[in-house]
Amino acid sequence: MAQNKKKDDRARWRHYNFTTSGPVDDYLYSMLPKREEVLAEMEDYATEHSIPIVGPAVARVLQQLALTIQARTVFELGSAIGYSTIWWAQAVGEKGRVVYTDGDPKNAERARRYFDRAGVSGRIAIHTGDALEVLSEQKQEFDIIFNDVDKEDYPRVLRLVAPRLRKGGLFITDNVLWSGRVAEKNPTDPRTKAILEFNRKLYDSSEFYTTILPIRDGLAVALKK
Repeated sequence: MAQNKKKDDRARWRHYNFTTSGPVDDYLYSMLPKREEVLAEMEDYATEHSIPIVGPAVARVLQQLALTIQARTVFELGSAIGYSTIWWAQAVGEKGRVVYTDGDPKNAERARRYFDRAGVSGRIAIHTGDALEVLSEQKQEFDIIFNDVDKEDYPRVLRLVAPRLRKGGLFITDNVLWSGRVAEKNPTDPRTKAILEFNRKLYDSSEFYTTILPIRDGLAVALKK
């Protein structure tokens, strides 16, 4: 019976033409609990100054994943003003440690002030400079490595991650759907091409079990085997 189906038949479970934009997106965000004052202020600042942050919907996923595996160490590749860093720091607890990295000293100084206000400064190590260089210098294994650096660097990140992530740890990457540009037939933008290369290599890797969650701009969650 299945062999007689037309080739253009599409699986109903794919939910074609369904998207979390518009009213559905508004609904998802309306369901989120109110954020504490410092996080709400950071969201407003990021909006006003076009600072890229993951936003509260993705941040809750990150924090939930950290809590699920009882993460105590997180390395964050690309931290900007430290919005997601605070969510990680809250998840790892008082004895946990989060490594913040960003190339802009002004971002790092603003982040430091936010960390103080959020009461999590003691859990965060701040590094300014090239995030990949900082990661390459690490000798320990982390519970979670979160990747949100410049998109052209995504393939390089994949080569660095596995030796620095514990077995059963999570490698999580933001923006893997790249505003839908990953579906372009012949992309010319180097960032899009880098993300496509990264996604394919991550799924093909024998070291990771990977799923892309289509929330916001796409979140890749890879479990180290």
